[in-house]
Amino acid sequence: MSVKKIHFHVNSRKHEAKTAYESLVASLPEFGMELCARGDDADVIIALGGDGTILRAARTHREKPIAGFNLGGLGYLASVERRDFDKALSMLKEGQFCISRRTMLEASRAGDSAPVAIALNDIVLMRELSGHAAVLDLAVGGRGVARYFADGLVFATPTGSTAYSLSAGGPVLMPDSTSFVVTPMNPHALGVRPMVVSDTVEMTVTSRARDGECNGKIGVYADGENALMLDDGDALEIRKSPECATFVEFQGYDPYEVLARKLGWSGHAKMV
Repeated sequence: MSVKKIHFHVNSRKHEAKTAYESLVASLPEFGMELCARGDDADVIIALGGDGTILRAARTHREKPIAGFNLGGLGYLASVERRDFDKALSMLKEGQFCISRRTMLEASRAGDSAPVAIALNDIVLMRELSGHAAVLDLAVGGRGVARYFADGLVFATPTGSTAYSLSAGGPVLMPDSTSFVVTPMNPHALGVRPMVVSDTVEMTVTSRARDGECNGKIGVYADGENALMLDDGDALEIRKSPECATFVEFQGYDPYEVLARKLGWSGHAKMV
């Protein structure tokens, strides 16, 4: 597939984004491409910014492949660095890429069929305006698993396993993994550890009062944006979404190399 039409999803809050955008737009004719004002008309969406920009682009343009051009810091999802922008455009022109479908999560109130949140990276439950740990009961596939006394829980996709979940001590999942990871945030027990579950199961989290005291509001966040608040006794169902995000993976893309390079794993450049 040779890409002809490009739409840019730009992080306008980044100072350098306007300059980079103008430069890329000016170079499109050189590669036989044209700019599309609407994402629906484009072959590929180029997200110009950092990982946050990619997450917003994936939610806005769910039916279109996303190519991440990094203007951020770590940029784990936005894998094309600035020095390689022209090379990436050339590879799009020549069809030197494949499309990767990434699993997404959705959440709904218990008993409701309509989702209240959809996330590419993670769905996070955390205590709000309280100095006490949240009390959260987790069931997986209808079976009770644990009662967590913690600041919250992170439910991450393979794509999101390198984000908030990783910072909270969770494992890294490869993009093609058929699993989710549940990572507690600052649990009040040494034996509590992250858990990897199949992406075919439904998980239910219930907010509980603690020793007769109010648990307080529990915030639910989808990719960092507040989706709703839970009160004591409220339950949230989390499952694999029927929707997915699609990403451009350029020829030669190696998720293990990206992982080692972006996370600065010692000695990765010397490995054969």
